[in-house]
Amino acid sequence: QESALKALGTEGLFLFSSLDTDRDLYLSPEEFGPLAEKLTGSTPTTSYEEEELPPDPSEETLTIEARFQPLLPESMTKSKDGFLGVSRLALSGLRNWTTAASPRAQFAARHFRPFLPPRGQAELGEPWWIIPSELSVFTGYLSNNRFYPPPPKGKEVIIHRLLSMFHPRPFVKTRFAPQGAVACVTAVSDFYYTVMFRIHAEFQLSEPPDFPFWFSPGQFTGHIVLSKDATHVRDFRLFVPNHRSLNVDMEWLYGASENSNMEVDIGYIPQMELEATGPSIPSVILDEDGNMIDSRLPSGEPLQFVFEEIRWQQELSWEEAARRLEVAMYPFKKVTYLPFTEAFDQAKAKNKLVHSILLWGALDDQSCTGSGRTLRETVLESSPILALLNESFISTWSLVKELEDLRNSRENPSHKKLADLHLEKYSFPVEMMICLPNGTVVHHINANYFLDITSMKPEDVENHAFSFASTFEDPSTATYLQFLKEGLRRGLPLLQP
Repeated sequence: QESALKALGTEGLFLFSSLDTDRDLYLSPEEFGPLAEKLTGSTPTTSYEEEELPPDPSEETLTIEARFQPLLPESMTKSKDGFLGVSRLALSGLRNWTTAASPRAQFAARHFRPFLPPRGQAELGEPWWIIPSELSVFTGYLSNNRFYPPPPKGKEVIIHRLLSMFHPRPFVKTRFAPQGAVACVTAVSDFYYTVMFRIHAEFQLSEPPDFPFWFSPGQFTGHIVLSKDATHVRDFRLFVPNHRSLNVDMEWLYGASENSNMEVDIGYIPQMELEATGPSIPSVILDEDGNMIDSRLPSGEPLQFVFEEIRWQQELSWEEAARRLEVAMYPFKKVTYLPFTEAFDQAKAKNKLVHSILLWGALDDQSCTGSGRTLRETVLESSPILALLNESFISTWSLVKELEDLRNSRENPSHKKLADLHLEKYSFPVEMMICLPNGTVVHHINANYFLDITSMKPEDVENHAFSFASTFEDPSTATYLQFLKEGLRRGLPLLQP
């Protein structure tokens, strides 16, 4: 490292490290490839596994269109002070990304085979992994110092090709867990499946000599209707959900080092969507004798295809399928998290306390701060916590921006009061609260303080309210369990009989 730094300089070593994916201080031809292509302006020949299959003239092709509306700069929190302290160069990749890289592309129907359920796993609503997550809280996260995605392999190829329609540098595996893509069957007929999927992927918007800028949508979701042998695709749609006020996380480095300062922000992208223009159709049309038929009528109009109606024998609702995929990605979602105001309505009806998490970024999506990720992965997914939350609380999580909007709204004074009570107790980045049904906060703890406590030795913890018992091996679980129990101790006597 010292020799490399002396020979290359700080910025040179930074670029070298971004290409040296295996960290052996040697660039293999594969690792040097992206830089060589950039310098020569050449386009690489694909070495994807799917391309090794010879093209079949009788196979069907699917045309997919990309619809893209760029991120709204005013949705970023940095916009409130006019992006003070943020260099224009740092955001250049974001500002310049105004259209989809490929507005229209054709795919062979067989390339969508990875969306078929594995043999013996076609049970309605039973999730399986298209691309398994390779990270967990115990394995850490991948380097921020990267510009070029690794070559996709196997089932990653189709995901990579689809996402490349938006931007030329998609990473099909995110830096943080949970990575990958999960899917489940939502409808079954004699010859077809409808499959719903959820994908966690992100994009690198910068190239050298600029520093990395990561653009991480909360999730991609969608569905595909395809034949059981993947020779025909009836319908396909992939999109970033846009029903919440924020749906993208952005992180960018300010120096030529993995330990350089990083800026973090969140924002809203109105539309990021891929959709098939129609069912897949044969590339070559043959008559009964095997002779090629012109794809256009004598009038010049394209030949029209008529497709049989699919009669579904079993179906699962979109909402239920989405919930199951969410739980597959995030086991802590085995506890139902209700919308903010609905949670307090339920708490009043059931005379229960509210377990509320208020975040700067989103808890269930990729757009989540480091503290939020740690809270989610180490605490909320543990069995003792899940059991107590299900039994004794109504749970909800909210974004700060959503509660600020609720507080500024004049439509419902009671909702404004709930938002006020929450925001009074909030500190960046995540605040966990125990509340009465009327919104009064009886107990709360900040995620940063929580992480500080759980990193201390038991004998060093002075405040017994946040101490952890020796019966639990995991201090995070023990401390959060203690937090919930203390909330019950303070709140239960105050509930209306």
